[in-house]
Amino acid sequence: MKQIVIISGKGGTGKTSVAASLAFLAGRRAVVADCDVDAADMHLVTAPELLEKKDFYSGYEAVIDPLACTGCGACVEVCHFDAIIPEGEVYRVLPLECEGCGYCPRVCPVDAITMRSLKAGEIYVSRTRWGNTLVHAALGIGSDMSGKLVSEVRRRAREEAEKENVQYILIDGSPGTGCPVTASITGTDYVVLVTEPTLSGKHDLERVYQVVRRFGIAAGCIINKADLHPAITAELERFAAREGIDLLGKFPYDDLFVEAVNEGKCVAEMEGTDVAAAMMEVWNKIQEQLNQDQKP
Repeated sequence: MKQIVIISGKGGTGKTSVAASLAFLAGRRAVVADCDVDAADMHLVTAPELLEKKDFYSGYEAVIDPLACTGCGACVEVCHFDAIIPEGEVYRVLPLECEGCGYCPRVCPVDAITMRSLKAGEIYVSRTRWGNTLVHAALGIGSDMSGKLVSEVRRRAREEAEKENVQYILIDGSPGTGCPVTASITGTDYVVLVTEPTLSGKHDLERVYQVVRRFGIAAGCIINKADLHPAITAELERFAAREGIDLLGKFPYDDLFVEAVNEGKCVAEMEGTDVAAAMMEVWNKIQEQLNQDQKP
């Protein structure tokens, strides 16, 4: 089983459009994991049927029992996050400010404070309209547990993949270079980098590839909207060649991407178009690279 993750240094490059197209082309040979948990939108294209829903808990928050609180203020003195405020003659905790450090219950003289497990989001297992399994999630409002939620989505996707005995796990990773990206790429077999020929696109590609290189994972690159700035596109190609990144494909700016989304489809489903043919070529190149890695 091979794990392929699609990431980008910045949002808006077409990462999810590529991930959805690869999921369509792989069909039932792949389990799909939407690990862009801060803005999960794979379901908009895959129209999944929900099979299972589970709450995800990670971290803790302090809760003050107003009937037990004596209003001594000991908890306020030790809280470094200004998460405890007065309410009448007692105190209460602001959930979005609490970091769950557990300091306040240690100093409460009447044991009025407890630490409660924090619901950080929800995880879903669904069946896409293409017949493959989709594991996706929704991060809770104000939660900073996106990296842990990504890891849990990937763990569950692997369980489903082993149960179904599929060839691939396709992961729509988070944009940027933060903790969710690290959680998305750790232990994968191939990284697909989606970029665009803008200065920010070029700089962010260089930054995210530094993360990928540290993990020693083979990578390929897709340049989307390649005709917008030929000079920067040429720089991106030189960067890929210098770093040993496979150039998987170049897509011109094409309204077909928007048309596909408006129709609830991925571009690979737009039969008879150059973009659909190019996406198939990208998928074939990825499979060839993975097959080469298996050769002795």
